[in-house]
Amino acid sequence: MDWGYINARMRGMKSRLLDHHTLDNLILQPDIDSLIGELEKTPYRDDIIESRGKYTGVACIEYALRKNFVRTFRKILMFAKIEEAERYITIFLHRWDIQNIKTILRGKNIHATNEEILDCLIPAGELDESILNELVRQPDPKTVIDLLATWRIPWARPLTQAFPDFARTGDLGRLECSLDRYYYEKALGSVLGSDINKTIIRRVLTIEIDTVNIKTVLRMIRDHVDPGEASQFLIPGGLEFDIKKLTALLSLHTIDDALVAMAVSRYKFLSSVPEAEVKAQKISVVEKELERYLVKQGTGSFSGEPLSVSSLIGYFWAKYNEITNVRVISRCKTADFPIESLREELVYV
Repeated sequence: MDWGYINARMRGMKSRLLDHHTLDNLILQPDIDSLIGELEKTPYRDDIIESRGKYTGVACIEYALRKNFVRTFRKILMFAKIEEAERYITIFLHRWDIQNIKTILRGKNIHATNEEILDCLIPAGELDESILNELVRQPDPKTVIDLLATWRIPWARPLTQAFPDFARTGDLGRLECSLDRYYYEKALGSVLGSDINKTIIRRVLTIEIDTVNIKTVLRMIRDHVDPGEASQFLIPGGLEFDIKKLTALLSLHTIDDALVAMAVSRYKFLSSVPEAEVKAQKISVVEKELERYLVKQGTGSFSGEPLSVSSLIGYFWAKYNEITNVRVISRCKTADFPIESLREELVYV
């Protein structure tokens, strides 16, 4: 099996993603039941039918999306049976291990029920459903981390190191940042070298690090966190902003100042965020623009070198974006959200 075969399979799977017309049709559905009915006419049909036997409303769609996402990437792992491809796929699937662990820790920290936590998990990474179920059964963040360590799961290492700071401050962000830093350090370490596949993946990862750091910087400025303390939450390895540049941004007094300083970088598009939103310190608007940029950078990989990992990366981001769009539509349908406003929330690629 070679990259040409994988590329052909990826492009075939891409052709079955929901197009703009289908998404618009979903948006126009008057209620959640109609939306579920329309999803039965799409490639989500089997997942929706299975979900209907267990759930109703938004929960039905959420379960179907999770099942579809996991099944899709298990399928890719089955046919991409070359060591290099599997290694690169695993890098991106590990993000779901990280996200699932964060979700469990957050849930335990606010005393959410096990069912509420389980409904938010997507077992697409190496931590399968049985492992996640056992982690969810633990009573608090410490026992979750202890169990990960007992199983010798690598993600326990940064959490164990960061736990004393969490215990002292009660700031869950310290645990989450330790996971992110460890993930990106490990991922970047696995793609050292100058061959085309490693270069492509390294670029995507470093752009992701930039976006995570920009969000962190803006939140810290908004919350008037001391730059010295805030710098502990930065992740090294960004494409545009190294730690020195990020530290300089942290010393600025307002979000507007930070956006102006970034206007000489690839993130100059953030200067288009309405001034009123910036003055009101609505970080969510800036974060949405960063998410759009990240998705478009990822899906843009489809136009890259055909005999490389590009199509895998492109499909991963396209599928992730599709799932996100459908989730946004379903949640907005329960809130009587105006159609035009809903369209603005989606990312079309």
